[in-house]
Amino acid sequence: MPEQPHQFSKLAEELVGDLRGIPSDDPPRSKKRATQPLAAVVEALLVKHQIGRPSPEQSIRDRWAEIVGAANATYSHAARIERGRLVVFAAHAVVRNELFLHREHIVARIRQLPGCESVKSLNLRAG
Repeated sequence: MPEQPHQFSKLAEELVGDLRGIPSDDPPRSKKRATQPLAAVVEALLVKHQIGRPSPEQSIRDRWAEIVGAANATYSHAARIERGRLVVFAAHAVVRNELFLHREHIVARIRQLPGCESVKSLNLRAG
């Protein structure tokens, strides 16, 4: 198996390039990193964006009408979970007020869903 060539520092490569009169093609603030296998990178992206895997947000969306009631679910939807808060967009002020008044009960129902134990509060927004 061939041995890997020695990697010089960026400063050393720039000095040699200046001595030889060859400009560097690399941007000045870029960093050279070791090449990673494509399979590991794709798997990390699939896990990060929860592609092909059940997500807490999706389980909440699937049961949103059961959690808040059919009338409130018509004018609201669960968007995402940010730092333990479920962001909910409500299209009507009355629905937003109704969700605000029952937020503890709604959070208790959400926490019973699998994978949603980290939800601690609701963040109600107009939308």
